[in-house]
Formats: sequence, C-alpha cells, structure tokens
Amino acid sequence: MNKCVIIGRLTKDPELKATQSGKSVATFTVAVNREIKADGQPEADFLPVVVWGASADNCGKYLSKGSQVAIDGRIQTRSYDDKNGNKVYITEIIANRVEFISRSTNNGENALKSNQDEFRTGKEPVDDEEIPF
Repeated sequence: MNKCVIIGRLTKDPELKATQSGKSVATFTVAVNREIKADGQPEADFLPVVVWGASADNCGKYLSKGSQVAIDGRIQTRSYDDKNGNKVYITEIIANRVEFISRSTNNGENALKSNQDEFRTGKEPVDDEEIPF
C-alpha cells in the first residue's frame, strides 16, 4: 500500500500550470516538522507535492506561502537524464486530497481560519454562544 498523510506549511506560492490537453496541475513544497531534537530545535523535511485537476485550481487560487495544509496522497518516484547525461531521481507526493487548514494573510503572517465551513460554503461563522454544550 502506498499512502501518506502530511501536515505542513507551503514554502512558497503554488505554481499552477496546464498540460497541453488543458488539465490543471499545481506544484508546491510543504515544510513538515520532525520530532523536536533534545536541544529543543525542530527539524523539517521539505516535500514536493503535485496536485491535479480542480484541486490544483483551488490550490492555485486559495493557497500562498505560509498556508498550512493537510495532504493525503501517495509517494511517487521518477527519473530523467539531465543535460549532462546524469540520471536525476525525483521523489514527490501526488495529492489525492488537500485540506486547507489555515491561509496566509496579505502581510505573510499565518491566520487560522475561524470556521472551515465558512471558507467552503460561504456561511456565516457560528457564534460560540449558540452552541448547546
């Protein structure tokens, strides 16, 4: 079984392109923290992600550097020969699903969305006073 789930932040704005057949593809890199070392400093892995179709369009429209995302996908490896004839290997995550956890504000700071349903459906946020528990 080839399945991975990661949560991290975009290191730069997504690159949105279209194939010759018109299918959208977005690529971006997600920084994912590892366990914190004994000296208290976290380490991170920088994982390339590829998203296809309508999800790619949404990523290009709503995500930017610093946005926090959850990715559900699979790991894929591929290779090619560079201009010097050297074999180059690439490992990337092909996303099946991208969840927008938070988005960056215009000044580059991260702002947690107050209500994910509002982001998806345009509904007004629910007032905490209205929740029965």
